[in-house]
Amino acid sequence: MKSKLPLFGFGLLVGVIVFWAGWKFLDRPYTFRGSVIDPPMPMADFLLVDQHGQPFSLSGQQGKVVLLFFGYTHCPDVCPVTLAEFTRIKEELGAAASQVSFVYITVDPERDTVPVMNAYMRSFDPDFFALTETREKLEEVWSRFGVYQSRQESTSAGGYLVDHTARTYLLDQQGRLVATYPYEMGEADVVADVQHILSAGGVQ
Repeated sequence: MKSKLPLFGFGLLVGVIVFWAGWKFLDRPYTFRGSVIDPPMPMADFLLVDQHGQPFSLSGQQGKVVLLFFGYTHCPDVCPVTLAEFTRIKEELGAAASQVSFVYITVDPERDTVPVMNAYMRSFDPDFFALTETREKLEEVWSRFGVYQSRQESTSAGGYLVDHTARTYLLDQQGRLVATYPYEMGEADVVADVQHILSAGGVQ
């Protein structure tokens, strides 16, 4: 009768290898889909006004993940597309969306007054934050995030246009910049990154 020990030993070895490979796979650090800021960058606090005329500070969002975008209400394409993506991201997050702040900051304060921002945001989600203030105060925030904006004269019925940075910024629960995403970034990638931060309690 042939011994079963060699066969048993081979099976045990295969089992160990499979276990080790699975453990190494699960132990790998998470890879963010966006452009990663490594290490995460603490962002200076700012104080602006939301679409209800209420003060809004970045420090007031401590404990929440923040998705932030800079745009303006007369924007013909990039801004409404991004806000529509924000609404889909919120839907895909489900109950976890209560732990996320969706923030839209104007690059056109001369036209984007509080009432204008209020009406505009109702077209997307009234629970999103739409922020404005004086150009002087906004310029400080634009500078901190490296946001470019430049007024371009236009003959369109909507008036002048504003060229601006079209990236979305992801901040963790400690107010640190973790990653950025290009225009039309794809909701699935952003949802995956947000879910990871929420499940991990932040970025290590």
